[in-house]
Amino acid sequence: MKNKWIYLSPHFDDAVLSCGGLAWEQVQAGEKVEIWTICAGEPPNQEYSAFARSLHERWETGLNAAAQRREEDTLSCAIIGASARTFSIPDCIYRMRKDGSRPICDSEDELFQGPQVDDKELVCWLANEIGGAAGENTKIVSPLALGNHVDHWLTRTAAEQSGGKLWYYADYPYVLKDFAIADPSDNGEWKTVIFPVSEGGLEAWMKSIAAHRSQLSTFWDDVPSMEAAIREYYQSAGGIKLWMKG
Repeated sequence: MKNKWIYLSPHFDDAVLSCGGLAWEQVQAGEKVEIWTICAGEPPNQEYSAFARSLHERWETGLNAAAQRREEDTLSCAIIGASARTFSIPDCIYRMRKDGSRPICDSEDELFQGPQVDDKELVCWLANEIGGAAGENTKIVSPLALGNHVDHWLTRTAAEQSGGKLWYYADYPYVLKDFAIADPSDNGEWKTVIFPVSEGGLEAWMKSIAAHRSQLSTFWDDVPSMEAAIREYYQSAGGIKLWMKG
């Protein structure tokens, strides 16, 4: 029986940034691939913070950022042949603290502050959703949460609380900076598997990233710069790595 792979993507672009080429190869091999975008919900209100408005301006999405990013995700998933599932949890720039005083993340620095106590209830709910998908032939792939992003930790924590056997991927591009201090390969409790990606897979990978057009300016000047970076990353790693405990 063929495997089903579920990639947990904190935001719309994270899974394809990190694993798009591998996901395409798995689809070509007849396996089923799903991308679950965790923080895909609409903002709880339209009173955006100054920080959120600055990101909307950079993304050129206006007030409809979540809706536009869902459209981008639909195209991106179609390019690699994956099914898309989105959750109603808002991005951390929109989620409010329990006391309602302000968003959980209200600056660039606050995006990278790790797990949040205010997300505890969301983690429990999400863990149940992920656990319900577990099965012998279903492989759930979580981000390692390299870079310490709040939403990446939300995703990883929920995945680990789901009780299932997990695979992990390195969060690109945060891996370029943080992998040296977070690489589990040297830990005897972890198993590392390197998956090759063909030229066709590389092309699909880059196209799937380019489909998230609002997000390109976050990391690159233009599409050619992104394509060069992805090729360099793949070649330096010798493939796409996944890890599993035990």
